Amino acid sequence: MAAEGALCEAISTAGKILFFTGAGISTPSGIPDFRGPQGVWRKRDPVFYQDFMSSEDSRVDYWEYKLEGWAAFQEARPNAVHDAIVRIEKAGKLGLVVTQNVDGLHLLAGTSSSLLVELHGTNGKVECQECRQETDPEESFEYFRRKGAAPRCPCGGYLKPATISFGQGLKPEDLERAFQGASSCDLVLSLGSTLSVEPAASIPLSAAKGGSPYFIVNQGETAHDRIDCLSGRIDGLVEEILPAAVEKALGQG
Repeated sequence: MAAEGALCEAISTAGKILFFTGAGISTPSGIPDFRGPQGVWRKRDPVFYQDFMSSEDSRVDYWEYKLEGWAAFQEARPNAVHDAIVRIEKAGKLGLVVTQNVDGLHLLAGTSSSLLVELHGTNGKVECQECRQETDPEESFEYFRRKGAAPRCPCGGYLKPATISFGQGLKPEDLERAFQGASSCDLVLSLGSTLSVEPAASIPLSAAKGGSPYFIVNQGETAHDRIDCLSGRIDGLVEEILPAAVEKALGQG
């Protein structure tokens, strides 16, 4: 309880908060986890970007995986965690949301795009790997359902959901925005992430090493649980802990 009280106090006094969010904040919305105890990648081998680009079998495997989860992504709606972050923004306390999630739920909840970095891209668009044109995903999924073959762009390039695949580098401009946000915040909260993926996990850590209080809320262990600059660690359901902390910190209204 001491850590939860300290979290409320930190939110109350902070001027600019950096939220770093992972799969654990979206599981209550019906989005599968990836690296937790029941994570997707414990049940299925990932398709690496190089294999996607070089092998039709790998492209088909990738599109089959994406199709399996497409209905869940379409039906998912923001939950109390997303709403609490929007409330922080409305209170004028949001510095930046840096998310590893590709479900688009922060935007759907009302987080301003100017205050959001989707580090691993989004399932809400399909991108040509050649000309970089972005299109609506449903047309590509319908093609895959009918043909059983990976869709292609009119230019001839391979179409792929606009997410970062294994072996594919993050966009430099997104990393730059994220680290800038970390350098200018005065509180960093990591929510629902195992903090095991680099360089993403270095973003909240850089804020902490720069002197910002650093709190982690996650069910299960994270890679940052024993670092010296950690201000508080709360193990539990983020959808229960964060909204309550925000409510207590900001009060009614």
